[in-house]
Amino acid sequence: MASSLLKVTSSVVKVLATAHKAPCTGALMTWRWRSTRAATYEQTILNVPETRVSNLENGLRVATEDSGIPTCTVGLWIDAGSRFENEKNNGVAHFLEHMAFKGTKTRSQTDLELEVENMGAHLNAYTSREQTVYYAKCFQKDLPKAVDILSDIIQNSLLGEQEIERERGVILREMQEVETNLQEVVFDHLHATAFQGTALGRTILGPTQNIQSINRNDLLEYIGTHYKGPRIVLAAAGGVNHEELAGLASKHFGGLSAGYEGEIPVLPHCRFTGSEIRVRDDSMPLAHVAIAVEGCGWQNPDNIALMVANTLIGSWDRSYGGGANHASPLAAASAESGLCHSFQSFNTCYTDTGLWGLYFVSDAMTIEDMMHVVQAEWMRLCSSVTEFEVTRAKNLLKTNMLLQLDGSTPIAEDVGRQMLCYGRRIPLPELEARIEAVNAKVVRDVCTKYIYDRCPAVAGVGPVEQLPDYNRIRSAMYWLRL
Repeated sequence: MASSLLKVTSSVVKVLATAHKAPCTGALMTWRWRSTRAATYEQTILNVPETRVSNLENGLRVATEDSGIPTCTVGLWIDAGSRFENEKNNGVAHFLEHMAFKGTKTRSQTDLELEVENMGAHLNAYTSREQTVYYAKCFQKDLPKAVDILSDIIQNSLLGEQEIERERGVILREMQEVETNLQEVVFDHLHATAFQGTALGRTILGPTQNIQSINRNDLLEYIGTHYKGPRIVLAAAGGVNHEELAGLASKHFGGLSAGYEGEIPVLPHCRFTGSEIRVRDDSMPLAHVAIAVEGCGWQNPDNIALMVANTLIGSWDRSYGGGANHASPLAAASAESGLCHSFQSFNTCYTDTGLWGLYFVSDAMTIEDMMHVVQAEWMRLCSSVTEFEVTRAKNLLKTNMLLQLDGSTPIAEDVGRQMLCYGRRIPLPELEARIEAVNAKVVRDVCTKYIYDRCPAVAGVGPVEQLPDYNRIRSAMYWLRL
């Protein structure tokens, strides 16, 4: 019996040895080792922790995603940004964000900074056109301290006169730094011409004269008008217990007002205007140009198809590999003909409108050719985009969607933003199903609706002499074909 077992074992060893040698002897055999624990893509998106939501009596919402890691990100997403300002106080939301870290009734600026550093935490904030965000990254055990600090800086900031005067200079220097970022400059010009005369047309930082004149009363008025319970979401992701955070929210934010003493602020309507703005400077080495049509708001069902179309155009930089073999036709043409140094397609959404377009950087003498190729590609999206291209774009969009949710901070950002934009967090399986429902016909129909024969907004900075006349750009927004 032992001899037979030894023979069998020896045979198995020989078979395994032959199998391992097979690739070296030219046999067409592929061995693929795969862990039985590896989850499929479908299993992965279904097993994402649920987003739990609860409401305080004053309307403030608490939303969490508990992934069980030892760190967490917690923050306040507030439905208030530069869009809620007027010409006189434009810049006050961003100014207020700066003042939040300059000391409160219970903590001096030094105490605040030391407390955050002693926890090993990070405290940050930013202002956009429709939202203001204050958030902290910390250990799971320090969540109560982080929530206490966040509640303190938005409810008890001193807004001292000396700190306000000091911060004016900081913001003015920040404005000078932004002026050196030409992409930011072009997008500000694009908003100014696309939404001219409206709140979305104004910059987030505001004009210099406003920064020099904003006072403590302006800041207090903005807080009293917009920092209300129903317009705030306390969102957290990582190692966070929902019941614990809901209790902390009730303790620290339960006293926030839910009502308005005067007139209830209404989101101002911002009309889109097809127009252009050119800032010609022939001393600059490269031209920076953006062209966009009016997109749709966050909740518009056409948004998913526009996201797929945006992914179809893609982005490219001459430092990338691939060259003429790039999957994006526009990237392949740019690489082969040297039309530009880089380009980036974008789909910027707001509550009720948006901008869908492309930003590129090129030499002075190739602007006209680049613009021609861009608009021809837009017309192709409206008329003859293929199922293969749409499938590729959908796969890339889903990949980007998951890559952007890597870490507690991006997840908390996604939770807070979606709670403000949609009133809920859209589950990943639902979002994937919406993307999968898009086909080539849907892309052609939606692109025809938003792009074909529409008046675009154009912004150019630098040596833009060769940028075609606006009427020529407008006439290229449709094809006369049988």
